[in-house]
Amino acid sequence: MLRDRFAGPHTVDTAINKAYTAVTFKLDTTSFTRSTQGGEPASGVRHLPRIVAIGGGIPIESAGSIVGAIGVSGAPGGDADDVCAKAGIAAIRDELDF
Repeated sequence: MLRDRFAGPHTVDTAINKAYTAVTFKLDTTSFTRSTQGGEPASGVRHLPRIVAIGGGIPIESAGSIVGAIGVSGAPGGDADDVCAKAGIAAIRDELDF
């Protein structure tokens, strides 16, 4: 876990729960947010424990299988968290492609 010294105390749990959401639903949390908005058939899953419907959670795939997820929190918006998460996955891509 990497954490900026200025990140709020809530960001640790939020990042962990974004990763949990992404791996649970096999979907990045930005797409999850869109597909679970009010009025959508799956909107109720947002209320499950540990589910976070904010960008920054991305499943990690290797050889066509989901092997985990990354969660990022603390940037001023889920879109910025997504950019950081994608950079994190890119940084370990060579190790994933075994």
